[in-house]
Amino acid sequence: MRKYASVLPRVNPQRLRFTSHDSLATDPIVTINNATFYRQHPTATGPDHARTNPPIFPNLTFELPSSSRIKQHWCVIGSSSTGKTTFFEILRGQHLCFPPTARSYPHLSSPDIERKDHRLRSSFRAIQYVGFAGKHGGGLRGGNTAGSYLSARYESRREATDFTVLDYLKGNIELNPSSEASTNPDEDVNLHKVVHDLNLEGLVDMPVANLSNGQTRRAKIAKALLDKPEVLLLDEPFMGLDPPTIKAISLLLHRLAEAQEPRILLSLRPQDPLPTWITHVVCLGPELRVAHQGVKLEVLSAKGVETAARNDINAGNLGAGKLPLSSREGLPRRGESAGSEGEPIVEMRDIRVSYGNKVVLGNWQETIDGEQRQGFSWTVRRGQRWVVCGLNGSGKTTLLSLICSDHPQSYSLPIRLFSHPRLPQPGTPGISIFDLQSRIGHSSPETHNFFPKHLSLRRCIESAWSDTFLSPPSLTYERDVRVDTYLKWFEPELNPAYTPTPPSSRRVQAGSVYNGGQLLYLGRNTATDWAENIRFADLPFSAQRVALFLRALVKTPDLVVLDEAFSGMDAALRNKCLLFLTWGTTKVFAKPVQKRISRQPTTTTRQSWRRRVLDTPPEVLDLEGVRVEGLSREQALIVVSHVKEEVPGLVRDWVYLPEAGTGEKARFGHLEGPLEGVRGVWEEIWGIAE
Repeated sequence: MRKYASVLPRVNPQRLRFTSHDSLATDPIVTINNATFYRQHPTATGPDHARTNPPIFPNLTFELPSSSRIKQHWCVIGSSSTGKTTFFEILRGQHLCFPPTARSYPHLSSPDIERKDHRLRSSFRAIQYVGFAGKHGGGLRGGNTAGSYLSARYESRREATDFTVLDYLKGNIELNPSSEASTNPDEDVNLHKVVHDLNLEGLVDMPVANLSNGQTRRAKIAKALLDKPEVLLLDEPFMGLDPPTIKAISLLLHRLAEAQEPRILLSLRPQDPLPTWITHVVCLGPELRVAHQGVKLEVLSAKGVETAARNDINAGNLGAGKLPLSSREGLPRRGESAGSEGEPIVEMRDIRVSYGNKVVLGNWQETIDGEQRQGFSWTVRRGQRWVVCGLNGSGKTTLLSLICSDHPQSYSLPIRLFSHPRLPQPGTPGISIFDLQSRIGHSSPETHNFFPKHLSLRRCIESAWSDTFLSPPSLTYERDVRVDTYLKWFEPELNPAYTPTPPSSRRVQAGSVYNGGQLLYLGRNTATDWAENIRFADLPFSAQRVALFLRALVKTPDLVVLDEAFSGMDAALRNKCLLFLTWGTTKVFAKPVQKRISRQPTTTTRQSWRRRVLDTPPEVLDLEGVRVEGLSREQALIVVSHVKEEVPGLVRDWVYLPEAGTGEKARFGHLEGPLEGVRGVWEEIWGIAE
């Protein structure tokens, strides 16, 4: 019987081999021993391959046992740009390995696998990947039949290509699928078991386009389980889920992991809750490297992880709630209204949305001003800032689709937008879809799924002035300048080839100015030609979310709708977007330097200076000579979020939608200041104990 000594992360973490004392003699599923990976062969990219084809996770050592006395449940933690998806791709056998023999799959070559299913000898079949973001995310529809318009999700009439959840699980998602019934009773038994385990019995006949966020995740996990893999890689499964759904999904994954049918590996963002059942952690650092890996408690208490966390906080991450700022945007805690309240922009009265006998929004009665009312009533006025909360499936996205007129029932329900009904009425003209699009800026997961991926980054932002995603935008010189400003401000996040200008000595003496985690210096390159040559599809998922966020703001619409617009971003990038939403380019995060180091500092002096800088909280710094302001008092804002830190500090009103079918009515409330400045309010909104 082999045993491996547990090694603490005190030397180069890339060269450590972390296994537990309790490993059995069985062969590991995957073994990586001091390997370096490349996307292309280094000799094929010429002498400049260090820039065009950099190494991926150099000197990586990792081992995933097939079994152990005490089960190992692994989680990969890292921000949006540290390569969690790439790490999973390496485990599946993707990317070139040097030396080639440094990555192997001993367990997949064993007689046990041959007896179980010879197809599992392939690492791509034995190790299944399920992603919920980027090119791996989106809906469940198949290749050539992907929907082409947002309203398809809300239509009650079935089309020939509206495949059900059962069709998806069976793989019948192409046109003209085989109508032959399964003749393998084991497959039918496995299908019924997976459907039962993931609580999908009531959804098997539902079109996949009608599934909520949490339901879509369960269906994608079920599809992967039907292949009976040895390992299931789940990439950010908690992103965009409400707290109760996160708990339910976590319990489900724990049950699967304990049974080792299959073994589960998660990837999480730093702000995601780490499940208590996770035993081992891989912590990713910058430049596609592993910072630490091993037993959870050892990794989380490692000095390097603590320093990375402090760096993240000083870049604008106030998730810990201990920094002396009133809010991430520098707004006061109480007493200041975000804007004046003017004319109504959205007026809803007795709204009730149903598909046949199923009511998805407004299934309640309430008394308003002494009058008994049926359904949902809501008014959004110019200058107001709202957050809409509720469980997955409570109707939040349906509500926003009525406002943006993506929902077919918006034409028949009593809704007035900008003081006009959707259809003409006696004495009152209607409002066209094109007029609405010109006055509403919208970013959401649905927009992300349907957005044309072949457009350039600049064309993506300019499409805010288009009637459709692909129609030519109506541009002017002023609009071109505005797009340039947006691109320059977010170049560190949007341009993969971005290199910051080296700081001048005078600038370091005065203090380092941070713009979302990147040093901001005068005299930087102001050209934006790079945005013409970058396709939307080639951007990382977090950068795609930033691009759609900017697209929603760039035309200064009367109403800004941000539906989970910040999900998929790490804390520093999210806070930079929040600061931009509030102040535009007039303010940045600043981290003052407290002491100037000498020309030849000693190691002790350098470490002491660095510690004081890291412990100095960021401030919100005013900048002059800028051209873009933040959200104006004439604009209204509606935000949908399940995460407290993603709610802008200027939000002052909230509405909570009850779970569909319960008969409970919607709840409304008002905030005296930034949400993070009042203890217990977030728990009050969600109706949970503090």
